[in-house]
This record gives sequence, structure tokens and C-alpha cells, in this order.
Amino acid sequence: CTHYLFIVVVAVNSTLLTINTGDYIFYTDWAWTSCTVFSIGNILMISVGATYYLLFTGVPGTASYYGLIMQVYTWVAKGAWFALGYPYDFIVTPMWIPSCMLLDLAYWASKKNKHSLILFGGVLVGMSFPLFNMVNLLTVADPLETAFKYPRPTLPPYMVPIEPQVGKFYNSPVALGAGTGSVLAVTFTALGAKLNTW
Repeated sequence: CTHYLFIVVVAVNSTLLTINTGDYIFYTDWAWTSCTVFSIGNILMISVGATYYLLFTGVPGTASYYGLIMQVYTWVAKGAWFALGYPYDFIVTPMWIPSCMLLDLAYWASKKNKHSLILFGGVLVGMSFPLFNMVNLLTVADPLETAFKYPRPTLPPYMVPIEPQVGKFYNSPVALGAGTGSVLAVTFTALGAKLNTW
């Protein structure tokens, strides 16, 4: 029961993170920065949670199962926002499953070597997650049009719909997310492994 509760909490938090990041993508010129933060936050949730369950059971495939449950919960949350009257593409749900499958693959290919899982699996998750999420970003309608059409009454005054400052950081959010993620995910994965040995 505790294990499933953990998945629910992570899924709900990731959805809230997605919504908050969506606010910045739609309503400010911090879109690229927030997309990078969004990637790192969700890489943390994948790396720690999926690694924990994978090593807890010791069965390759457990991480993918974890990702499937996370995907279902976040799609339910997306449906809830759609029911509230927001456009279907307003909430970008994280792409959990593909990165979790790579984690499983690293564990299986290394013949259940925990350290290979941490090193290789962590790098694979960190680099792949922003790339898979890019597919989601491509499906989003014009953010500025959406921001004007669906104003958020709870937003602070500085978060008004403005023309995004594209190119402000001279970097791609996918590249930034993949670069930082590939480094940080190894640490995150090690934390997930540590949870089984305390």
C-alpha cells in the first residue's frame, strides 16, 4: 500500500509541476528556462522512484511498470483540466514510459548490476527524458494565443501574456535539460538505489 501511495504522490506532484511550468511557458518569457527546470524535476521523479522499485523487486520491467502507472495518473490529471474547460493541449504531460524502459534495459543488459544501473541508466534517463518531452512541446498550439484566450485569474500581475523572448538564452531547452539531466540523474538514481539499503 505504501509503495502505491508513493507513486500516487509523485504522479500528483509531477502534474502540479507540469501545470506550474505551463504557466511560465504560456504567460511569461521564461519558457525555455522553465522547460529545463520541468525536465530536471521530472528526471528526479523517474530516477529515484523507478530505481527504487526496480531494485526493490530485482525484476527488469518494474521501472516500465512504474512509468506506466505515472503516465496513467498524469493523463487523468490532464483530463481533469480539459473537463474544466481548458484546451486539450494546455497541459503537457510528461513522457514517463520511454525513459523508464531505458532504465530497465540498462539493468537487464548489465545482468542486474546495480552500479551499471546507476551510471548507465542514470545517464540514459537524463539524456532521453527532455528529448521525449520535446515531442509533447511540438503538439502545443501557439502559446501566446492560448494565454490570451484562457487567462488565469489566479496568476500574479507580472505573469501576463507577453511575446516570448525566443533566443534569450541562446540555447535549446532540450539541450539544456539533457545536459544537466545526464549529470544529475546519476546522483538521483544513486539516491533511489540507496533507499533500498538504509
